[in-house]
Amino acid sequence: MKILLFLLMTILALCPTVSAETLEERVKNLENALNRQEQIIREQQKKIEQLSGQKEQIQTEVIQTTGVDSREKERSAVRDYRLDDRSKAIAMQSASPISPYQITEKQTPSLLNPSISLIFDSLYYQTNLSEEELEEREIPGYVALHEHGEGSHSHGHGTFEKGFNLRSAELTIFAPVDPYFNLYATIPFTEDGSEVEEAYFVTTSLPAGLQIKGGKFKSGFGRFNAFHPHAWDFVDAPLPYTAFLGGEGLIEKGIQFTYLPPLPVYTLLGFEILQGENEVLYGEEAKSGPHAYTGFAKMSLDFGEYNTILWGISVTGGETKTESIEHETEFSGNSVLYGAELTYKWKPSKDRSLILQSEYLLRHQTGDFEYLEDSTVDSLKRTQDGLYLQGLYQIDRWRIGARYDVLSIFKDTYKLAGEEEDFGDNPYRLTGSLEFNPTEFSRLRLQYTYDKSAGNGKENNEIFLQLILGIGAHGAHSF
Repeated sequence: MKILLFLLMTILALCPTVSAETLEERVKNLENALNRQEQIIREQQKKIEQLSGQKEQIQTEVIQTTGVDSREKERSAVRDYRLDDRSKAIAMQSASPISPYQITEKQTPSLLNPSISLIFDSLYYQTNLSEEELEEREIPGYVALHEHGEGSHSHGHGTFEKGFNLRSAELTIFAPVDPYFNLYATIPFTEDGSEVEEAYFVTTSLPAGLQIKGGKFKSGFGRFNAFHPHAWDFVDAPLPYTAFLGGEGLIEKGIQFTYLPPLPVYTLLGFEILQGENEVLYGEEAKSGPHAYTGFAKMSLDFGEYNTILWGISVTGGETKTESIEHETEFSGNSVLYGAELTYKWKPSKDRSLILQSEYLLRHQTGDFEYLEDSTVDSLKRTQDGLYLQGLYQIDRWRIGARYDVLSIFKDTYKLAGEEEDFGDNPYRLTGSLEFNPTEFSRLRLQYTYDKSAGNGKENNEIFLQLILGIGAHGAHSF
């Protein structure tokens, strides 16, 4: 019994010592674990700081090399439109052009490595009219159509003759200058020579949604005006543009200001001060210095999963001195041209799409009408309008299109010396086209046009077979 009591007392005496040693070991182990965790955290913080420094260094090198801040590109991508050229961005949304303007992230042009492309545009042209009849064609009360060379048919760059034609070989160059400017140039080459069609800068870093474009550029007026001939949906320009602005549209030297407000719907507001050299609407001899002005507002909205709608209004006006109304005449006065545009696009996949597009133009002019042969002068006041409506349906690599364009549809006032002039039936055209696009770099188009726009009453049945090829930097289009 005594032995059992001795063993029990010994065990009770030793137990606190064992428990104390176990607690001390646990505390020590926890302290060691905390120290290891602190060391790991310090090492991770050092790695984070090193990676952050490398990121800033890479961004600095990118800016120095390409002139483009990747952070600014991320901010601009949120709005789905590039900061370099907004007027082109909204126009390109529902088109299918062969064009070098959209530069993707895989292509990073720089000052030392600019984006360069060449667009080859050629066609075969046939008509039932003779060369003399083509030369004499004009839309009475509107514009003399063919005044660029005997026996030729003017479209876009240069002229068309019966048979084979080289419309142009268009060189386009783009590069960022620095983080604040981008630079563009478009130079078409024809058999008659070359010209600088566009050469302009665009700001990329102005605050509050502002942007400035300056140089020689396509005006933001209307929708069709933004496209070069090789990017048109048909071989020729719509009749209202030919009658009011000429075959190439409104290309002017000047400056453009645009504002992109922070709205849930894409909205672009713009104002331009232009030199006023368009031969049909203004004329460089109307006044020395800038004498034309343009304003526009455009909006774009996506609805549903596959639908996009674009709409806008435009106005341009200024002083005019032109010989484009009739041969051997000259008009001097003031001009205003109003425009409204509407485009709908349905695109469920890259191989299927439907585009419906329309523009309405209304021109008002007042001034003096001089007959150059005898120098007699009469007053002229005319208010005329025009409309085109077109649709294009794409399935796989094929696209079929139809267009109806007409003048004097709602308004046709032409008062010469106070007397109303009557020029007969409304000028109009009907056009159908069939395209095959092997890739985004090539296009083959067959087009037929029934033309009843001339005043001599003769029908012009035109057939075009067009081939367009593009090489060089060419990214995917935005839509």
